[in-house]
Amino acid sequence: MSSDAKYYELSKRIPSRKSIPPFESLRAFDAVARLGGIRKAAHALLRNHAVVSRHLKAVEEWTGCALIDRTPGGVVLTEEGQIYHLQITQALDLISESTIALMKRCSDDSLQVWCMSGFALHWMARHLRAFENANPGVHLELRSTGEEPDFSRHEADVNIRLYRANEKSSSLPPGMKSQRIAKPHIIPVASPEFLADCGDIRVPEDLLKHQLLREDSFGNWQHWFQENDVDDVDELDGVKLWDGHMTLAAARHGRGIALTNNLIAVNDIASGRLVEIGADNDLFKPVSLGSYHFIARADRWDVPSISRFRNWLVSTLQSEFKD
Repeated sequence: MSSDAKYYELSKRIPSRKSIPPFESLRAFDAVARLGGIRKAAHALLRNHAVVSRHLKAVEEWTGCALIDRTPGGVVLTEEGQIYHLQITQALDLISESTIALMKRCSDDSLQVWCMSGFALHWMARHLRAFENANPGVHLELRSTGEEPDFSRHEADVNIRLYRANEKSSSLPPGMKSQRIAKPHIIPVASPEFLADCGDIRVPEDLLKHQLLREDSFGNWQHWFQENDVDDVDELDGVKLWDGHMTLAAARHGRGIALTNNLIAVNDIASGRLVEIGADNDLFKPVSLGSYHFIARADRWDVPSISRFRNWLVSTLQSEFKD
């Protein structure tokens, strides 16, 4: 039998592609089923919720079955919807796995990195050129965000995030891998002009006499004071700025004392815009809130572009900072 004849015989046993709904509609249905809501699915897919609703309707019209029930509490899958989702999930997983394998074989050197905004703005942005010069074949795209990427949908190759001391990187979803890359200290900083008007600050408790800048709460300040043996610090007065970048900006402009980490503040301190309070005073103890971690899929951990980026990060951070 000729190859054309064999292909013809095989094609007769394959279900018609006309029975497959549009792929974008299937992705929308899968996202709604996995995340439990249209708006959550829209956020994950970077689509408008009305677009996701239209995709859901398209799948239902295509199949002729009601797949979801719209209730006051949100959408829930019908019995047919649950069965259908269970079946197509296997197919979508196979497509994802096959695509990853193809990308590995093609040695794609593009690198999608999601990164917490403080690390991205104050450290990564200053070091991008150094990485590019050392790795001319890697095309890096950096996204500053506090959100978690959906690695199963290839939204990112790498995520850099800060794990608080009470969080565990071991809580990562199955199939993910994490490596600690830095453990910064949190430090009090202020502008030289502000400190010139403060008088001597000899012990950590002296900071309580001055204007303290905070984000959404004083939790970090209370932790810092506790680690520096200043007890019973329940109520603190200070300006609420909600955002770490705002507190640093306010500190630069002489508004008060901000609490930041030494990795984020290093450039401001080196340039003289900010001064670390107690830097040469043994009464001011080093305090840590957590660690930055490099997160990627376990099955892509050793992809050359990811491995090179990870090794560069670790070596560069270790040369600049010591835990």
